[in-house]
Formats: sequence, structure tokens, C-alpha cells
Amino acid sequence: MTTTAVTTRFDVRTEQDAVSVDAGGTEILRYVIHPDSPQEEAPKPYLYPLRFTDGGPAAVRRPWDHRWHTGLQFTWSHVADQNFWGGPTFSTESGYQMRDNLGTMKHTGFASAPQGGEEVVFDESLEWFTSRGEHWFDEHRVQRIHSLDADRFGPGQGLWAIDLTTELTNVSGRTLPMGSPTTAGRPNAGYTGWFWRGPRSWTGCDVVNSAGAEGEENTMGAVADWVAFSSAHDEIDGGGTVMAFAGASESQDAELPPIKWFTRTGIFTVTSQSPAFDQEIHLPHEGRLRLGHRFVFIAKVCSRAELDELGREFAW
Repeated sequence: MTTTAVTTRFDVRTEQDAVSVDAGGTEILRYVIHPDSPQEEAPKPYLYPLRFTDGGPAAVRRPWDHRWHTGLQFTWSHVADQNFWGGPTFSTESGYQMRDNLGTMKHTGFASAPQGGEEVVFDESLEWFTSRGEHWFDEHRVQRIHSLDADRFGPGQGLWAIDLTTELTNVSGRTLPMGSPTTAGRPNAGYTGWFWRGPRSWTGCDVVNSAGAEGEENTMGAVADWVAFSSAHDEIDGGGTVMAFAGASESQDAELPPIKWFTRTGIFTVTSQSPAFDQEIHLPHEGRLRLGHRFVFIAKVCSRAELDELGREFAW
């Protein structure tokens, strides 16, 4: 009797400006540490491409409607007068306007070179600079790729997960208000945090959360342990599910609001675990903010029962 080994190991390929992670011969992600993004997109490291274990696309980069949307990336749209998100900045006086206020996040090094195995760790340091060249944040970011099961729900219907844990330290010399377009006056625009943009084919896809809410209108701005998006693919047969977990936010130096979800599916599919959806965080000089979040990519359109099971399994 012949048995087939279950793929649980990731392989890593390192380039000068990026690190790629493969699972069973499929490149499931590429982490670009030195992007060639124009300044209008607030250059920062990003994860793209993202793929399910069957090769199905799980993200898009630089879509025509919002060029600064890129795969999966950690962002912040309103920090005092600076925009580390990209594109125009919102104000109640003039709406969205392009301004000379787009900052940059710069990768300064890995604690150790990423290695293949049953998990892959990107343990890195970053520095955030304003459009004026001022150094405002030091960041210690750890991304952990784990839980590979290539045939979890059947041949080719596998899953893998990635965690983000990050600590931001304010080195600007002053207290920094950290918010979103919603804190600046635009309702339901709390996009900030670890932000995922789905493929164009996922527009109008199904979205539910751990509390049982369905649809963009019921998941936007909600507090929930997780949200899940499901869709069929273009080009290849089958479909997938993306589950995002809220994790935690911690600080001994600032009052923190609860994590709320920024979700859209109607005009395009996006989500982020927003640390400042509708309430600013005021981080003092030398203050620290810690965040922890998770995404799980499943090569299957999951049922509600399967989502609940995965929600328990991958709970932060």
C-alpha cells in the first residue's frame, strides 16, 4: 500500500529585494522588502503575489481604481498630517485630495535570514519617515507563515496561515494622533492597519463574521473575532476562502479602542483589522503600540460549519 506524504513544509527563496515562500511547488507569497513603488503610493514592504495552495490568486497589486492597494500590507492612513497609506488624504474641508504628505516605511534588516521549514519567520526592523524626511517610528515586525496542510479538505484543497505581530515605537519627539479617514470625518472609511485587497474576480463575494453577520453593510465597523470572504476564481476551476482574525492591540502608553473591521465587497473586496477605525490613538513620544493579527488562506469555498471550525482552530 502506497501512502502520499502530506505537504507541511515551506521552501524559501531569497532575492536582493524580496523573499519568496513556496508550498509543494507553488509560490504562495512573495514579500517585497525594497519596493519600487512611486512616492504617491507611500512606499512600504508588501506581500504580493499571494496564492492558495492550488495556485489560485488571492490578491491583486496596483489595481486601476487604487494604485496604492497592494496584496497584503501594513499601513496607516492618518498620522498627524502624514499619510503612510498612499493616494489622497481625506479632510472634511476638501474631501480627498492628493497632498505632499506621503510617508515611507523602510526595511532596515532581518534579525536572521528567513529559512524554510514547517514555519517561516520574517523578523525585521523598519523605520517610518515622513514626506519631510522626519523619522517618526521604529517598528519591530514579525510575520510568521505556518499551518500548511496541502490537502486539508481534499486533494488540492489545502490551507496556510500568516501572522503579523508588530510593535511601533514613537521616536518623533511628540505625541502623534493615529487615525483613519473616519476619524477625519468620513463615515465607514476606517482603513488602516494590516490591509488585504482581493482579486477583481472577488468583487461582490460573500462575507460573514464570527458573530453571524453577513454582507458588507453588517460587517463594516463591527467588532468580531474574524471575518471570512469566499469566491470562485477566474481562469482556474475552484475557489477559495480568506479568513482574517482580529488578534489584539496593546499599549501601556495610550488608550486603545477595540479592533473594528474595515470590510468592502461591493466595488472591490478588501479588509483590514483597523486599530483606529473611528477613534484616534494618541501615542506619546517613546510610547509603544503592539498589534497581533492573522490571515488564513483556504483553497475551498467553505461552509458556515467549516468556518466555525476554522474559527475555533485559528483563534488568536
